[in-house]
Amino acid sequence: MAASPNNFAMLLDLAKEGSSEKRRELLRQITDVFLADPPDRSDRESQLFDEIVGAVAADLETQVRIELARKVAVSNAPVQRTARRLAMDVIEVARPVIERSKSLTEADILDVIKEKSQDHMLAVTKRPDIGTTVSSALVEKGEDRVVASLLENRTARLNRQTYEKVAERAESNPVLHAPFVKSAHVPLDLLNNVYLKVETELRREIMRKFHGVSPAELEEALEASRNHLSSAYGALPDDYQKAKDHIAELDKKGSLKPPMLVQLLRENRRTAFLVAFAQLVDIEFDLGRRLVDGKDLDALAMLCRGAGFDRGLFVTICLLVASDGSGIGKAEQFGQLYEQVPVAAAQRALRFWKVRAKSNAAGGVKAA
Repeated sequence: MAASPNNFAMLLDLAKEGSSEKRRELLRQITDVFLADPPDRSDRESQLFDEIVGAVAADLETQVRIELARKVAVSNAPVQRTARRLAMDVIEVARPVIERSKSLTEADILDVIKEKSQDHMLAVTKRPDIGTTVSSALVEKGEDRVVASLLENRTARLNRQTYEKVAERAESNPVLHAPFVKSAHVPLDLLNNVYLKVETELRREIMRKFHGVSPAELEEALEASRNHLSSAYGALPDDYQKAKDHIAELDKKGSLKPPMLVQLLRENRRTAFLVAFAQLVDIEFDLGRRLVDGKDLDALAMLCRGAGFDRGLFVTICLLVASDGSGIGKAEQFGQLYEQVPVAAAQRALRFWKVRAKSNAAGGVKAA
């Protein structure tokens, strides 16, 4: 449409007006015209509006800038200069524009991340159009609360490298556990990396994801698995070699069967039990020792279920490992713990740990 003389006049008056009160009223009138949807303005008027309002915005009172930001945030008008200036303002002004404005470019958003506060970054995580470059910048500079909010944004896109950085942070930052595990697009092998770090309910969530994955997706995730679960848990026990030789002899005779684990525990041959357990479920010794020493019965349930141990054997192992005086009263509870683990999901999760065990045994080469 043709440019309206009245609209031009109001813009020029805004540029020249020195009174804060009159400027505020002029701004309200102008924004009602220029930020209308559908737009009631020409391209030239939009350009002029963006130039003048973008230039005078810094001189407006905070409350007026807040009102302007709210209107810019929901407008389809091409006001990139104004939107950028407001996005770089104090967070009370910037938040609505950062979260919703279509006028901000990716370069604008990256500048906000680079130059502004964590609260500004938190606002960025609410946008519906977050791509991999912005996600990477947020993870690089953002606090845990920023990263958690990014993970909770279902439309945000993160690449593999960014997910790896988040996985590394999540291992030591509980605030990231739930957002990371519940995110729909986290690679399976990275979920497996945090399994031992998260609480029981989140472990169940990881198991559900393993249960629902297709064989092709599982193979792809295994191919991508490059991390080592635990290559330096601590010095080996003094009787490690003796225990290893004993288990090797049992294996040679064909006597190394799952029930043997109970006998070794009852004879208080703990290192031999750990060597035998690691061999029977095909994981590394240090991982098995970590779980047993920590009495991580939930993780042991996953390993035993995946290795095909029967429920009674698992319950007996738990009673002996827990050794807290609870006795047979806990047997039913341990049995229920075992039944809660889906067999297929446990087997799939166990494959990742086997990959890592073989990788560690090979001296840290890339798992395939």
